[in-house]
Parts: sequence; structure tokens; C-alpha cells
Amino acid sequence: MMILSPTNVFRAGFAAGVIMMLTSALWAGLLRMGWALPLSSLTLAAIHGQLFVGGMLGTVIGLERAVAIGRPWAFAGPLLTLLGGISLLMGLPAIIGALLITGGSVGLLAIFALLLKRQPVRFVVTMALGGMAWFGGNLLWLMGQPLALASLWWASFLTLTIFGERLELGRLRHLPAYTFWSFSLSVGLLWLGLGWSLADYANGTRLAGIGLLASGLWLLAYDIGRRTIRRPGLPRFSATCMLSGSAWLTIGGLLMALSGGVYGGLLYDAILHSIFVGFVFAMIFGHALIIIPALLSVPVRFSGWSYLPLGLLHVSLALRVIGDLCMLIEFRRWGGMMNAVSIIVFLMITATSIVRAHRQASPATMPL
Repeated sequence: MMILSPTNVFRAGFAAGVIMMLTSALWAGLLRMGWALPLSSLTLAAIHGQLFVGGMLGTVIGLERAVAIGRPWAFAGPLLTLLGGISLLMGLPAIIGALLITGGSVGLLAIFALLLKRQPVRFVVTMALGGMAWFGGNLLWLMGQPLALASLWWASFLTLTIFGERLELGRLRHLPAYTFWSFSLSVGLLWLGLGWSLADYANGTRLAGIGLLASGLWLLAYDIGRRTIRRPGLPRFSATCMLSGSAWLTIGGLLMALSGGVYGGLLYDAILHSIFVGFVFAMIFGHALIIIPALLSVPVRFSGWSYLPLGLLHVSLALRVIGDLCMLIEFRRWGGMMNAVSIIVFLMITATSIVRAHRQASPATMPL
């Protein structure tokens, strides 16, 4: 039986808030694709990206880093981003949510400043650059710049965060020196593209796409998942998630490099969702069973059923991207719907695994 301590209540509150952000972002995304759903709202449809990146993922990443450094002040950042997402959902003036989420990104930068002081190494620098990209994208949002430009910076935030985390996980591997130079070159190209996009969105985006393409190819070639995929159970599943997600990052980067900056439309949808759904959500699937126990202090057991939503995620995204590129609107709509279904199915399987693991652990922890 779980004890209702202040810490557990705090964790449960964050978990509930993140799930609310995720489900609201999914709902908003389906509304944007033209699905006639209950509680339809143009306002909700318009904040799909902000809820997903700032309200949900920004909160999770900030919370993960706050737990890692163990400083009470570090939890202010994820609290601000969660409140920012809630304010957007409540229909408060958008500036309030934007300011709260931007404040939360400043909190993440403060965490990385401390981490860089402790350990100024390549993977921490990479994740800190990701935090800077998130802050920069939020500033662009605050300044009323096109959301497509802010989204480029937000996509870079998530890519650099994952890129740095994967380098950290594989830091004990004895890779040749040139692989680290190619890693840094990918990061440098991405950041050069971000800076260029402020003056020349089309060509800056093209250069950033080359950086994303290079990052995806680097992960496919050198990520530790190439080794752990030989191990059964959770290591193989996580590796499958990362390698398949890296393939989508490569596709998204290639499309971005070929097209340059676009502000909307089907090609824009294909590029963004190759990265945000194919790459980022594959990472979430692969890391959820590792992160959840650390953040919530609840046991989770891996289930082979997790491959079901992963496969559905990739198949449905392929359907969506083909629909985008070939202007097959029904392919795109149904691909988007099944994207959302795959994520909900994964949440259900994970919740079931938590309940089963908790029930199995309870007899051992009960007092005699």
C-alpha cells in the first residue's frame, strides 16, 4: 500500500499534469487534422505544439534533471512549465503561458549551468545547447515570430537533448576519435543553421536539416543500441526504439535539407512529425520504463506487448508521411489518428505493467 507522503503527492501531481498535457496535445493534433471530435476548439487546436513541447516534454525533461541534481530549487522549472501548459488549456491570455514556459526553460538552463560546472564534458555541453535552443524558441514565440521558426528551435532542443543522453549512455564505449569529431560537427551544423534561420529562414532551416540528418546517421552508426539490441528484454526493446527513431530523424533531416524553410502545409507536417513523432516518441517509448521508476519511485516491469504500440507508431507514421508527400489526405488523417492510438496503447500497457509490478512487490514489503 502506497504511503501518502508529501513527496508521493508531489510526484503524483506531476504525473497527472504530464498525462493531461499529453492527452490534450494529442486531442489538439487530431483537431488540426480535421477530425470532428467532442470538445472541439480552435483555441485548443492552435496550441498543439506548445502543449507537447513546453507543457509535456519540457516538464518531463526538467523534472528528470531536477531529480538528478537533487536540489529543491531545480523543481521550480518543471513546475513553471506545467503551470504554463495548464494556463494555455484554461484559455488564459497566451502571454501568460508563454512567460511561464519560458521561465521554466530558464530553470533548465540553470540546472545545466550547475552540471557544466561539475562536469564540463561533451554530452553535458550538447544537452545544455539543447536547453538553449528551447529557450531561444520560447523567446521567438514570446516575440510573436512565426511558429514554424520557433518549432525549428524546439525540434533542435529535443534532438540535442536525446543526442547528448545517448552519448552519455555510450560513453564507456571505445569509439575512434573521429566519431566524436563527427558528433560535434553534427551539433555545430545544427546550431549554425539555427542562428542563420534568424536572418534567412529558408536557408538556415536547410542547414539545420543537414545537422539533423548528420545526427540521425551518427546515431544509426555509433549509438550503443547497436550493441544492446543483442540483449533480450528491455535492452533490446530500448535499442529497437532508438535505432528505428534515429531512422525517422534521418528522414526528417533529409526532407528539411531538401525543402528548406516552409511555414505550413503537408510537407511541413511530414518534416515535423518525422522528428517529433518518429524520433522523439520512439525515444519516449524506449526510455519510459527506465525514467518512470526514477521519477515516481514506482516499480515497472517490461512487457513484450510494448512492441505492439511501437510497431503501430512507425507504420502509422509511414502512412501519414506518404499521405503528406503524395497529397493523399485520408492516408494523412488516418495515419495521424493511429499515431495517437499507438501512444495511448503504450500508456495503457505501461500503466498495466506498473500495477502488476506493484502487486508483486507489495507482499515482500508488507510488515510481518
